[in-house]
Amino acid sequence: MTDSAKPEVSGLSFEKAVAELESIVARLERGDVALDESIEIYERGEALKKHCEMLLSAAENRIEKIRLDRAGKPQSVEPLDGA
Repeated sequence: MTDSAKPEVSGLSFEKAVAELESIVARLERGDVALDESIEIYERGEALKKHCEMLLSAAENRIEKIRLDRAGKPQSVEPLDGA
């Protein structure tokens, strides 16, 4: 897939970004990629990593921790980080 045919990183779902990142890591680990292409796909990998981190952070911010009372029934919710 050429650069112009690759979807913009910001438009990828978490799962698609991770899959592409895993593919890049595998190619780089094999070591059969020309230097120029290695640099190019490494840079894309960095962008994918940052995108995944941003998506994970956004998901964590949406998760709420349910507080239970002594009887084990939901009492309230609060942000995951306790803030």
